[in-house]
Amino acid sequence: MVQFSLIPSAEAADLADDIRELFDDLSRTLDRTHRAYSGECHPAIDVFETDTTIEVCVDVAGVPPAALRVVFRNGVLLVVGEKAPGPTTAEQTFLLVERAFGRFARAVRLAGAFDVEKSRATLRDGELTIVLPKIEDRRGRAHRIPIQS
Repeated sequence: MVQFSLIPSAEAADLADDIRELFDDLSRTLDRTHRAYSGECHPAIDVFETDTTIEVCVDVAGVPPAALRVVFRNGVLLVVGEKAPGPTTAEQTFLLVERAFGRFARAVRLAGAFDVEKSRATLRDGELTIVLPKIEDRRGRAHRIPIQS
């Protein structure tokens, strides 16, 4: 079983450079209509394990693929993005506002061996799913070592 832990935003100091770099990339490349110029949101996240993978699902309803970045480095999966508010008009009067908008960064520390080159991320119906294939643990197994002459 793979061990994991969520890294609270306040404890993400060691990830600050990666987060800043990803936010800078979003600022340079993201269309103005998808920018979140203020605010911070905290999308819900699920982590689960199968026999062959670790899967991380993040609720990102209303966030286009161009407004998301996913990085895996040193055992930490980092998801960064911007959720922009929808267009409004002068005629609108909000009666209830519960949805959060703004930038976000979610980090999950994963202890295990993964084939990162074969990992994938898909966005469907407002859910970002990241699949990290596990590498089979070979410790404790006998390995035949060929003899060369």
